[in-house]
Amino acid sequence: MSNENLMSKRWLIAAAGIIIMTLLGTVYAWSVFVKPVVAATGWDKGAVATTFMIIIGMIGLSAAFGGILVDKKGPKFVCTLGVVLYGIGVLLGGVALNSGNILFLYIGYGVIGGIGNGLAYVVPIATLIRWFPDRRGLIMGLSVMGFGLGAAFIGKIVPGLINNVGVVNAFFILGTIYLVANTLAALTLKNPPAGWLPDGFTPSAKTVSAADSFSWDEAKKTPQWYMIWTMLFLNVSAGMGLISKLSPMAQEVISAAKGISDPAQLAVLGGGVLATASIFNGLGRLFWSAVSDKIGRKNVFLTMFATQAALYFYLPQVTDVMLFTVIACYLLACLGGGFAVMPSFAADSFGPTYIGKVYGFVLTAWGAAGVAGGFAFKMFDKQQSLYIAAGLLIAGFVVTLMFQRPKHVSHYKSEQPATAAE
Repeated sequence: MSNENLMSKRWLIAAAGIIIMTLLGTVYAWSVFVKPVVAATGWDKGAVATTFMIIIGMIGLSAAFGGILVDKKGPKFVCTLGVVLYGIGVLLGGVALNSGNILFLYIGYGVIGGIGNGLAYVVPIATLIRWFPDRRGLIMGLSVMGFGLGAAFIGKIVPGLINNVGVVNAFFILGTIYLVANTLAALTLKNPPAGWLPDGFTPSAKTVSAADSFSWDEAKKTPQWYMIWTMLFLNVSAGMGLISKLSPMAQEVISAAKGISDPAQLAVLGGGVLATASIFNGLGRLFWSAVSDKIGRKNVFLTMFATQAALYFYLPQVTDVMLFTVIACYLLACLGGGFAVMPSFAADSFGPTYIGKVYGFVLTAWGAAGVAGGFAFKMFDKQQSLYIAAGLLIAGFVVTLMFQRPKHVSHYKSEQPATAAE
């Protein structure tokens, strides 16, 4: 295939990747389901909220294995496997609700769905980094923007869907959509030819080239890899904790400010805040990734950590609904921004050749953060949780300030990247 055709083909692959990430990102809207699930089953609210911790934990863990597989088996196989498991997991969630078995919800939606989501998540990232070495920040922003916007899509649709068909049928409908649409998109993914570069592109001397990339054996021996892991963990811990309780927190502010007590009305209004903030979760991914192309990945993380810490300290005092919503939008924009900038940060630091495995293991920070952040917001009251989040972000600022790009001394030849197109 000519280079001109490859230049066109990469945008079709990018579109498929964005579709996949958007539907995978619907997992972030779990807080919209919490109250309807509790009302339909009578389960404890905390037990239902635990489902979100399980699925996020499994996503982070399985993303590492997805990174290993995509470098060996190619993107089509790994992504198809992942999206099929995620769709099945959502369908099993409906079965669990219908049977009244919360353990089955944990296993079906939480474990099986989480494994599938994590396996698929890393594939568009690893694939598009290879197709777009000339527009790394932009393409990562577009890709993971879809993941952030998925929750906005669901936050708007789910309350009305549940009112019309019930929460059980909502799971069945959504699971079917995810399964069919994502499988079709996953089947289009493939790697570029080995050594391929876009027309007129020369890799920057400020980043690690494909030829000089760190293997996983090399990367894991550098302190910088653990610093990157820690930065992602701290940023996500704060954001995931907030997003797991954003709808209930918004309902509390709305109830106090406007005197509304009807649970159904509050659920819709709280879901609206979540949906609005989730739009910025997506837009923040595009914004911060674009900014990182201008001022650098490190400076973006320094900015996000400092500003978020200040807002988390301030948020417990906020009683105005509009101000609460604006702050939530910015905080989720920074959560999304961390996911958008980190793949480019890792590729700049360690090179693109083994990025599936190197960044896949970085994503274990996501799983750990989902559990840690969810635990903090579950075990402590609102003010304590927000102050803990602020403290984590201050620690993230310090780690980022200390980061310097690693120097590559030697190569390990034991690992070879996948050169297959699929």
